[in-house]
Amino acid sequence: MLDESESESGVDTEVPGQRRSEEESARGLIGAFGRQLKLLRTRAGMERAELGRRVGYSADTIASYEQGRRVPQPRFIQQADEVLDAGGLLTAMKGEVGRAQYPAFFRDMARLEASAVGLCVYATHAAPGLLQTEDYARAVFQMQRPLLDDAVIEQRLTARMMRQDIFTRRPAPLLSFIIEEVVLRKPIGGRTALCGQLEQILLVGQNRNVEIQVMPTDREDHAALGGPFNLIDDADGQRLAYTEVQDDSRMYTSAGKIRELEARYGILRSQALTPCESLAFIEELLGAE
Repeated sequence: MLDESESESGVDTEVPGQRRSEEESARGLIGAFGRQLKLLRTRAGMERAELGRRVGYSADTIASYEQGRRVPQPRFIQQADEVLDAGGLLTAMKGEVGRAQYPAFFRDMARLEASAVGLCVYATHAAPGLLQTEDYARAVFQMQRPLLDDAVIEQRLTARMMRQDIFTRRPAPLLSFIIEEVVLRKPIGGRTALCGQLEQILLVGQNRNVEIQVMPTDREDHAALGGPFNLIDDADGQRLAYTEVQDDSRMYTSAGKIRELEARYGILRSQALTPCESLAFIEELLGAE
């Protein structure tokens, strides 16, 4: 018998209005955090300017947080909890508040990624978010259509950079990336941004728990023409798969679908350049820029 949250193919389905409900829930959470922050600040007898001075933020930013107009960053939440002697009331909401920074379609993936013990990523159009530099990621967000507001771009940029904590997490998760060659040649954000991005990929690729492979454009055989996807190994030993296209996402949980994508990724790894060959290839590209 199928779980109620899954279709027959093992895809977590999205019921009508679910995304809107998720957005409303996120806004409600941010609003609740803001009210709690204001209550604690008032109880401590502090003006916004004083709290801002003690945690390194402007009074206007504090007001934005209290009024639920901006998503507070983890560093602010931690500092505010200490300065206001909140006893963990604010930090207890840090994880949920952090996930509210992501668009609704990515929140489940963000939650799984944050505690994953293994991750396989196949990228076809742009460098994987986990590998992106700030300049490259900003350009990606600025290109989105319809246009995103500047505040939304900065919020999502901060959230994307925070995800890269995965590279310093201990114990270290096993991370595999397969990137299409065309991605490494596409000057998103300009040539300078592209060079910085190639350097970042080389740097991350030096980590012992990270394998980066390039899928050359001239390969006659290709096991994954169906598009990009991720495989996630969670802390409970379960493997899931995630796909995303045009701001729509699917999380696959059925054993059959997972085996299909595992096989596809395995064949793709054999068709791509080896990790050593891939880093040498990226170095050559960088030298030609």
